[in-house]
Amino acid sequence: MHCVWLCFRIYYGKEFAGHRATAQRLCARSFLATPYHAWERGVNENTNGLIRDFFPNGTDFTTIHPATVAKVARLLNRRPRKSLGFHTPNEVFHTLANRGS
Repeated sequence: MHCVWLCFRIYYGKEFAGHRATAQRLCARSFLATPYHAWERGVNENTNGLIRDFFPNGTDFTTIHPATVAKVARLLNRRPRKSLGFHTPNEVFHTLANRGS
C-alpha cells in the first residue's frame, strides 16, 4: 500500500476513540488538541464557522432533513480552501485516494 504521509490534530471525544487505528490506516500521525485551545484546531474551527452560515448556533438538527445536511456538505466540500492551496476538499480527497490505487 502506498502511503501519503499526513498529520492531523484531533479533539478529545468518544468519536475519536479509534484515532490510532485510523492514523495507521491513513499512514498519518495524529495529535490530540489541548482542551479549550481552539487555536490548535484552525481548520476545524473555520469549518464550524462555515457550517454556522447555514445552521446558526442553537439549531435543532433533529428538525433538519438529512438531504439538507447532505446538500450543505456537498457545497462545503466543493468550496476551495486557502489551506488546501485553493483546491476543494473533494479534489484533495480524490487525489489522495487515487494515489493508493
